[in-house]
Amino acid sequence: MTEVAKMYGGSLYDLAAEEGLTESILAQLDEVTALMDQNPDWLRLLSQPNIPKAERCALLDAALAENGVEPYLLNFLKLLCENGYLGHLKGAAQEYRSRYNADHGILQVTAVTAAPLTEAQVKALTEKVQAMTGKQVDLTVKLDKKVLGGIRLDMDGKRLDGTVRTRLDNIGSRIENTVL
Repeated sequence: MTEVAKMYGGSLYDLAAEEGLTESILAQLDEVTALMDQNPDWLRLLSQPNIPKAERCALLDAALAENGVEPYLLNFLKLLCENGYLGHLKGAAQEYRSRYNADHGILQVTAVTAAPLTEAQVKALTEKVQAMTGKQVDLTVKLDKKVLGGIRLDMDGKRLDGTVRTRLDNIGSRIENTVL
C-alpha cells in the first residue's frame, strides 16, 4: 500500500469516525471499489488528464450522488479524481478497513485450503481463532489445490501453516540436509 493510499484512507476514516458514519461509509466504499474493479474502463476514463477535472467530477456525481452515496465519500472520490489519485482507491479502501477493524476489534483472517470447507467447519474455525485471539474474526476462505491438504491461516501479518505441501517441503529439506 502506498503512502498516498494510507494518507487518504486514514483521513477518510478519521472524518467518518468524527461524523459517526464509519459503518455506512465502509459499506459504500466497498461497493464503489468493487464497481471500479468490475469496470476498469470507467476508472481509466475518470483518470484521463485530457478530460477536464470538472467533467470527471460531474461523471462521479451523475453515477453516485443519485444512488445515495454519502456526501463525504463522494467528495473523497472527487478529491482523488482531481488530484489524479483514483488509482490509489483500492489501497485507500484497505487502509480505511484496517483502521475500522482496529477500532472495532476485528481480525481479518484468510484460510487457504485445497477443498471447500463446510459451514460447520467455517464456524468451528472462526470460533477457534476468536478464542485464540480474543477478537471478532472476519474469515475469508480461499481454495488453492497446491496446498494438497490441511489449512493455512494468514492473519495480522502472521502465517500459521499446517498444509500438506509445507510438511512435504520440510521433510524434503531435512532429507537434503541429512549427512549420511
